[in-house]
Amino acid sequence: MKPLAITDARIIDPARGIDTTADILIADRTIAAIGRPEIPSDALRIDAGGLVAAPGLVDAGVFKSEPAAFLAGGITRTLLMPDQSPVIDDPALAERAQRIGKPHVWVHPLAAATRGLAGTELAEVALMKAAGAVAIATGRRQIASAAVMYRLLQYAAAFDLVTVVHAEDAALTEGAEATTGETATRLGLASAPAIAEAVAIARDVRLAEAAGARLHIHQVTTAEGLDVIRAARSRGARITCGTAPAYLLLNDEAVTGYRTFTRLSPPLRSEDDRRALLGGLADGTIDCLTSAHDPRGQDEKRLPFAHATPGMSGAETLLALAISAGENAGVPLSRLIAMMSATPAAIFGVPGGNLGEGAPADIVLFDPGAPWRIAASKFVSAGDNTPFDGLPVQGRVKWTVKGGEIAFAG
Repeated sequence: MKPLAITDARIIDPARGIDTTADILIADRTIAAIGRPEIPSDALRIDAGGLVAAPGLVDAGVFKSEPAAFLAGGITRTLLMPDQSPVIDDPALAERAQRIGKPHVWVHPLAAATRGLAGTELAEVALMKAAGAVAIATGRRQIASAAVMYRLLQYAAAFDLVTVVHAEDAALTEGAEATTGETATRLGLASAPAIAEAVAIARDVRLAEAAGARLHIHQVTTAEGLDVIRAARSRGARITCGTAPAYLLLNDEAVTGYRTFTRLSPPLRSEDDRRALLGGLADGTIDCLTSAHDPRGQDEKRLPFAHATPGMSGAETLLALAISAGENAGVPLSRLIAMMSATPAAIFGVPGGNLGEGAPADIVLFDPGAPWRIAASKFVSAGDNTPFDGLPVQGRVKWTVKGGEIAFAG
C-alpha cells in the first residue's frame, strides 16, 4: 500500500489541542508523521490547501448502516443501534453487524438491552460484549418497567458498559405524533407534553446512580431535560448526552403543512427548547452531536402525518448542519469536531478520534466555508428524507480517508 501525503492542511485535532497548518504522512494504515516530514517519492498526494483535516467522525447512534452515505459525510466509525432486523440481541448478530461496513466504515454494534427490545427480559449482554458490542441500548423506546431498567443498569455496571437510552416516558408518549403546544393544537395532531423527556431522564438517572452505572442520553431535546442532566452531574452522576442538529436548528412549527419529513423521534420541540439546546451546546452540557441517521423510504413518508414513520437521513448533512448550529451558539469549530470524534470515541471506548502519530489514519478533509445547498434527491443514502431539503449551508466534505485509503472524494 503506497504512502499517502496530505499537504498544507489546517489540522484540527481536539484530542491533543492542536490547530495548526502542516502536512500529514500516512503509512501502513496509520499516521506516520505530522509537521513537515520528508515525503516519499512514491507517495500519493492530496493538496489540502484551504481545507481542514480532522479525525474521521464517530457517529454515536445510527439506526441503519449505509457505508457510502457515512463516507460522504466524513464518518468513519458508527455506533449501530440494536433496532435492526433481526434485533441485535444475540452474539452472532453483534458479530455480523461489525462486518457491514468494512473495510471503509467500522460499525460498532450496541447490544439490545432486552430480548427483541420488548422491555421485559434482559438480553445476553455479557456475551454480546465479548462478541464486540461496545454499549447497551434501549433502542427507539424507553424500558417502561423501572424494575427491569434497574436490573439492566446493575448488569451494565458489572461489565462497565454505557447504557444508551431513549428519553421519553412511554406512558406519556403513547400514540403521540408531536409535542404538545400551539402547533399540534392548530393541526389537530395527537401530542405528548415535552416533560415526558425530563421524567424519563430523571428516572433513569436516579436508577443509574443507585446502580453505579454509566448512562448516555442518546438525544436530549428539551430545556427541562438539560436541567435534569445538569443537576445530576452536580451530584456526580456518570451521565453524558447527545443531540442531533435538527433539534438545534428547527422547532415544532416546521411540521406546519403536515410535512412528514419533519416527523422525528423524539419530536421537534418548542422554540424555547431549541434556544435552550443552543445554550446547552455552548456551555458544554451536550457532549456529542449525532446524525441519528434513520433513513425512510417514500412509502414510509408519503403518508398522512399520523401514519408516517419518524426518522430522517442525517449522515451526509451532519457536518454542515453542526457547523450551522455551532455558529448560532458561538461554539468554535474545534469543539464541534470534538463532539463528533474525540468525545464519542472516549465515551464508548472505541478507537479513533485523534490524529496522533500511530493513530488509525481515519481523516475527514473538508472546506468549512464552502457553500452548497442540501438536495435530498442527490443523497447517496437510500432514504432521501430530510427536513432540510433545499437549505443553503456551509461546510463540504471533500475527502474521507479510512485506514490510509481514500474512501470518498467529493
